Formats: sequence, structure tokens, C-alpha cells
Amino acid sequence: MKKLPLLFSVILLVLLSACNIPEQETQQPTRTPEQIKLIPTFTSIPTDTPTPTNTPLPTETISESSFGPTGFPIDVNPLTGKRVDNPQLLERSPLAVKVQIFPRGQRPPWGVTLADIIYDFYQNNGLTRFHAIFLGNDALQVGPIRSARLFDGQLVDMYKSIFAFGGADRRILTQLLNAPYADRLIFEGYSQCPPMCRVDPNGLNYLMTNTEDLSEYASQQGISNGRQNLDGMTFNTITPANGEPLNKVIIRFSISSYNSWEYDVGTGRYLRFQDTHESPDIPTQGYEALIDPLTGEQIAADNVVILTAPHKFTPGSKPGKSEIVVITLSGSGQATAFRDGLVFDVVWHRPENDSVVFLTFPDGSPFSFKPGNTWFEVIGETSKIDIPGDGTINYQFSIP
Repeated sequence: MKKLPLLFSVILLVLLSACNIPEQETQQPTRTPEQIKLIPTFTSIPTDTPTPTNTPLPTETISESSFGPTGFPIDVNPLTGKRVDNPQLLERSPLAVKVQIFPRGQRPPWGVTLADIIYDFYQNNGLTRFHAIFLGNDALQVGPIRSARLFDGQLVDMYKSIFAFGGADRRILTQLLNAPYADRLIFEGYSQCPPMCRVDPNGLNYLMTNTEDLSEYASQQGISNGRQNLDGMTFNTITPANGEPLNKVIIRFSISSYNSWEYDVGTGRYLRFQDTHESPDIPTQGYEALIDPLTGEQIAADNVVILTAPHKFTPGSKPGKSEIVVITLSGSGQATAFRDGLVFDVVWHRPENDSVVFLTFPDGSPFSFKPGNTWFEVIGETSKIDIPGDGTINYQFSIP
């Protein structure tokens, strides 16, 4: 098996150690890759891809309203509970991409509306980034791609994904490269375009990827890239009972980073709004719709889930420029789920390292996600929660 991405990783480790700049990400390669153009709209994947003769599409269960947590039909995406137009996409590994949301001047992010699952979690210095996972769709451009954090490794383990990122602090990269999934890591290196290319090298110099190119590159490099067991989530078009009406979710990570999800009755989805300026307190917060340039649509979610998990600084690390935060999403913990304009108190579970996160009610019965995409917001155990009674819930992130 070839491990070319691992070779790039070793080279990057040497460079970072030599420069002694642990917080700096991978620099632009000395030879500028071929420039690619920004694509204003998404061209959908053809739906006439031949279906393998040994896996015919089921026709007798088209009206099914529920799937999971196991036994997903061959054409049902286990990460969304929805049938896909092109079942061949499910025969590959999930593709994960690390996408930036800061600085504000380099928004919006590209391609995330087409992801099946996205994790939004704390990075450092009060800011967050996205970990976007693609399986049932391809996206012509995803990015801007940025550096990895320790928690990304847990997500790669959970979803058995191939992970594209821009680099990492050498302390983080060392751990990633010594993990069992190290051969599934792909990040920027010399002459590595495609699958990751620099866009507008004389301007903002975004690092972007095409998920189809990313999957093809992984296969060419001998990286395992077949259908994975992603059992665990339960989906149902019928809304669970006992939910309470609540139409707006606010998550405040810092004076710089805060966002809201607002339920839209017309679409039955939650629309994403993002911070517009530094805000010392909630009353001065300002938001704007977060639009995906690839599709021209506002970023939206069928499910929004707040996961509460332990956060701590690594030994020798402290808040500030060189901080490294460890997030532990293992076993089970408290969570809050939002679907169909309702809120539910639930419990998250990850019983094994390679188990996807799934939800149950406190009595142990499965919680059903709405078929569609899910955004997981990860907050610390000491985070504060406020429900002012106006149909809004506020989360204030904190680390002990």
C-alpha cells in the first residue's frame, strides 16, 4: 500500500520543527500549483450512473419513513437516512474536510451545504472551525481548508473517513501521524494539486478541494476507500413525541465567535446566522445569514444537536496563542437535539472509538433524527445555558 500522504506528513514535521513556529500552519508550496477558478454554482452529479447488477435498487420500500440504526438499504445514506440519487457514492469512505470560518473577511465557506454532517467546535483563541463530512453528495469546491486539531482525529476514527486539512501545529500533527488512521490523512504538500489546490495565489490564496478528486486521489494512493460500516443513527420522518417548542438556538463561544440557528417553518429547517463584529455581551451581538457561494443557498440544517463534552487544556498549554484543547467525546454525555421547531433533552453515545455518535432519550430509547443533514455544536461541560422564555435558548461556552 502506498502512503504518499504520510510522506508529506513527515516532510511537514521536519519543516515545522526546524522553523520552531508551532502555531504556524503549512506554508504555500514553493512551486505554485495550477490555479483553478471559483465556481459560482454547483453542478449536480449525474443521476444516470449505472447501478451494479448485483445491488438492484429496492422498489418495494420507497415509502418507508424510518431507517436505522442498522440494516440500511444499499441506496440509503446512513449519515442522513435519505435515499441517494447515485448509490455508487455510498461505496466509498466518507470524506472529511477542515473548513475555516475565521477571519470574517475570508467568509463565507464553500460547499458545506452539501455535507451530510458538520461538527462546529472550539479550536483556540475563542474561535471555531468546521469539520465537514461528505458521503451522499460530491461538492466541486470545499474550503477554505485550514489546519487540524486533536478532536479532528476522533472524528476521523468515528466516521472512518479520509481527512483533508491544511497542516497542523507540530504537537498535534505528531499525534495524528501516530494514530491508526494516519494513512487516511491528506494535507497540503509539494505538487499536490489536485486534490487540494490554491485558488487565487495572488490574492486570498484559498486552499480548496473537490470531493470527487479527493476520493480518486485517495484510491490512487492506495488508501482504503470502500463502503464503511456507519451504523448507529436512527432516522424517522415522524417527529418524536414530548418535544417543546423552541425556534432559535444561540451558541456563543467568545466575543468574536457566536452563531444562531433559526427555525424556518416554510422549509422545516434551521438557518445559520453568523457573527458580524466583536461583541462583549449578548445584547450587542449582530448576525448575518451565512451563504454558501457554491450553491448560493443559506447554510441550513435539518437537525441541530448540542453535544456537551469535557474540554481541557493540554499539560503546559494555557489560554492564548499556543493553547491546545483536548475534547473528549467518548462513552456518553448530555445533549440537546433540535428538529421540526422542537427541542429534546437527549443523551449522546459513542461506545467505541469507531462508533458514530447517536442519540437516545434518557430512558434509553432511540432518538430519531429527521432525515437530512445534521450540525453538531460541541460545547464544554461548564458551559452556561439560559432559556429566557421567548422561544430562544442561549449557550455560553466555557472551559474549566
